[in-house]
Amino acid sequence: QVQLVESGGGLVQAGGSLKLSCAASGRDFSSEDMGWYRLPPGKKRELVAAISPGGVPNYAGSVQGRFTISRDNAKNTVYLQMNTLKPEDTAVYYCSAMLSGYWGQGTQVTVSS
Repeated sequence: QVQLVESGGGLVQAGGSLKLSCAASGRDFSSEDMGWYRLPPGKKRELVAAISPGGVPNYAGSVQGRFTISRDNAKNTVYLQMNTLKPEDTAVYYCSAMLSGYWGQGTQVTVSS
């Protein structure tokens, strides 16, 4: 059974940091792009960051310079380091295997002002 399991979400004050993890099992995702998406309350899902198999990142403009995506292919795990968090970063964060279309169940991130 293929699973993507996110962890690391929580409640943090504005200006704080969180690190999300997405642990994959049941399939090797080392050869495909992986992405972090978020679904803010009352808004559409958006791509936050993506990373190529070789580790080349791309970011949405709203998180550029604050978030860092990384991956450990040996662990089949993708990370999202989020710094200088803002209330507008509040959302459910999902990881996804962008080619094969697998999704995790999401982890809630809430940033208080």
